[in-house]
Amino acid sequence: MTVKRMDNILIVVDDLEVVKAFFVELGLELEGQTTVEGPSVGSLIGLGDVRATLAMLRTPDGQGIELDKFHTPNAVRFGPVDAPVNTLGLRRIMFAVDGIDAVVARMQAHGAELIGQMQYGESYRLAYIRGPEGIIVGLAEQLGGV
Repeated sequence: MTVKRMDNILIVVDDLEVVKAFFVELGLELEGQTTVEGPSVGSLIGLGDVRATLAMLRTPDGQGIELDKFHTPNAVRFGPVDAPVNTLGLRRIMFAVDGIDAVVARMQAHGAELIGQMQYGESYRLAYIRGPEGIIVGLAEQLGGV
């Protein structure tokens, strides 16, 4: 086997502090934050004159989300902020939660918009919310008996 684990997912953001606060409110832990720049960074990611601030967040089980705010070159917006979930590309990230109603309410108080919710048989309750910068977050609560 060549893959040992998924290390992290990158989300490029414009307002690092707002998006970071959103994920911390959801229950992720800020692991660290730093600024990177220079030719070695640029050659790794295929851009010139790179300067970016990175914040690494982790779920309780160790999965990572890296938030990047590019200072140079400027980030490029591709499509509308509120693109629907069937837009090509990475469209959502999903988390397993307990107490989905309370999580949705807490995130709505933090500015999230409820897209929709449903129950999948007797096994899961699901909800999709849209957070800052149009980030779609799926929430899944496993129901008893599964």
